[in-house]
Amino acid sequence: MGRRKRLKDKDLFETVEEVWDRQTLLAAYEVMRRLRIDRFAGVVSAGKEARVYRAIGRRGEEYAVKIYLTVTAEFRKSIQKYLLGDPRFRNVDTSNTKKLFFAWARKEFRNLKRMYEAGVSVPRPYLVYQNIIVMEFIGRDGLRAPTLREAAPELDEGELERLAWEALEQYRRIYCCARLVHADYSEFNLMYLDGRLYVIDVAQAVSLEHPNAEDFLRHDVSNIYRFFAKEYGVELPPPEELVGWVKRCETRCPERREERAEASAG
Repeated sequence: MGRRKRLKDKDLFETVEEVWDRQTLLAAYEVMRRLRIDRFAGVVSAGKEARVYRAIGRRGEEYAVKIYLTVTAEFRKSIQKYLLGDPRFRNVDTSNTKKLFFAWARKEFRNLKRMYEAGVSVPRPYLVYQNIIVMEFIGRDGLRAPTLREAAPELDEGELERLAWEALEQYRRIYCCARLVHADYSEFNLMYLDGRLYVIDVAQAVSLEHPNAEDFLRHDVSNIYRFFAKEYGVELPPPEELVGWVKRCETRCPERREERAEASAG
């Protein structure tokens, strides 16, 4: 047992020593304890502000673990417009770097949970703790699913047309059922697996009460139009008509529940 513990510690340390501080390392141990995660199994994706790791539970369960690493001055500036106008986060102290990126992780988890409960095709959320979010791993055989951008060149015309309307239907569900706008909806934030799209990277999503919600909505719908109609020749109505289509809310939503503070937040 002692040797296994040492090996697990060594694997985790080698995974994180390059970029993590002590507090993030301790937070990772707490996440592992709570969800009975046995080990980290490599980086799934990496960006300037966050990395996503594949993790394996003691019974073989697969998780995606997203860890916000640092908050640069540029990142602080870019996320404030998504936080300050959102009534759910009006009391966040944006001058405190640590509190800011903890709030950003909570925001992503709450958005993910709200979309999941509204029937949006998103990874199932499991836990948020400090700067770490744990969610369902979307992929197979240890490999993440491709983004729509990556998958599209291999798809035929009929499949692309079907996916265009699925992407729009998912957005309609985000808007009408979750009462959010994604605010960064594009072929890079949709994953494709077994003919199904999954919406990812939802930290910046804002409530419909946000002062810029309408602008974000129009930009998101224009992104989908650009990708499918302009790049792949899928016949779609113009963006203005598609925005109206989304806002008509002709979709069946799960029974709404009062949003609860996430019990697993830390």
